[in-house]
Amino acid sequence: MKQLDGFGKFLETLRGKMSLREAAHKSGLSHAYIRDLELERNRSTNEKIKPSPVTLKKLSDAYNYSYTELMEKAGYLEKEEMNHSSVEVDIAQILFIEVSAKEVTYQFQHSKISQNVHSLVDFSDFLDQLEEKGFKKMDTDLFVNLHHVMKYIEKEGTLYFDQPGIGKHVVIAASKQKKYHDLLLRCIARNTGNSLEYHLDRNGSIDSMRSTLKQSF
Repeated sequence: MKQLDGFGKFLETLRGKMSLREAAHKSGLSHAYIRDLELERNRSTNEKIKPSPVTLKKLSDAYNYSYTELMEKAGYLEKEEMNHSSVEVDIAQILFIEVSAKEVTYQFQHSKISQNVHSLVDFSDFLDQLEEKGFKKMDTDLFVNLHHVMKYIEKEGTLYFDQPGIGKHVVIAASKQKKYHDLLLRCIARNTGNSLEYHLDRNGSIDSMRSTLKQSF
């Protein structure tokens, strides 16, 4: 399905009398980016832009408008697909989730599942579940399950899902490193069964030194 002609103008209409800064505060997006979306172009590069499903979810919440309808108008959902069920996945077993404009990829320890965004009719509910299941947004379209993080190389911003730090991993945004630094340490201590006392090894990764941690996050 193609994006609604004049979709940017439609977003501006949804914002109504709300100022750009108020919309930014409610959505968590920058006021400049919201205006770019309304103009359907990046004013710095003059390139055409399209909001991702994650961005649409934020705008849906900020403007109190149906997420499903917004996805439809943005060209992600067909009306006839509304009754299709999505592939069921065990959220607890997912290491991390990557969301692109066209699909969502669930990464497991030994496999991955990619699902077309068109079939995610309950995508809004799905995103709402992530926080309560231990996920944190670690980059624009990256959600990490903190229950599975086993090692953190701080200087690289790399999270590993195995203690040796040689297997699957993701690189998180610098702003998220700063925001979730202490939480990451607590989670790794809990996941590995070690204490919160750490030292930096030669690679700059954070390793535990002492007894079992009894607190949970």
